[in-house]
Amino acid sequence: MSDADLEEIRKARLAQLQQQGGAGGGQSSGGEEAEQRKQQEAEARVHILSQILEPEATERLGRIRLVKESRATDVENRLIMMARSGQLRSKVTENQLKELLGSLAENTRENEASKVVISRKKGGWDDDDLDDL
Repeated sequence: MSDADLEEIRKARLAQLQQQGGAGGGQSSGGEEAEQRKQQEAEARVHILSQILEPEATERLGRIRLVKESRATDVENRLIMMARSGQLRSKVTENQLKELLGSLAENTRENEASKVVISRKKGGWDDDDLDDL
C-alpha cells in the first residue's frame, strides 16, 4: 500500500467514526474515545513500520507476532525509536531485523539471568518452638 492509499483509508475511517458519533447525539463515552485513540496509534505504527521496513522484514515481523506478541512489540518499539532518533539511514532488511532480534534476545537473557528469587517459609514451626510448650 502506498502512502496515498493509507491516507484515504484513514480519512474514510475518520469520516465513518464522525458519522457514528453524530448519530448518537454527540455523546461519546470514554471507552469509545480510548478505542479510537488506540486505533489511531495502531495505524500510525503500521504507517511508520511500512516506511522503515522492507517487505521481507515486515513478513518476518508478522510471523514473530504470531508466535510471541510481546517480542514483536518490543522489536517494533525499538525500530520506531531508532527511526525517530535518525539512526536508520535506509529501510531495514530481513538480515538487519535478525540482528536486532538477536541483540534483544541477549538483553532479555541477561536480565533473566541477573534475577535472584528467594523464597522463605512463612509461619512454619521450628524445633525451638516445641521447647516453649
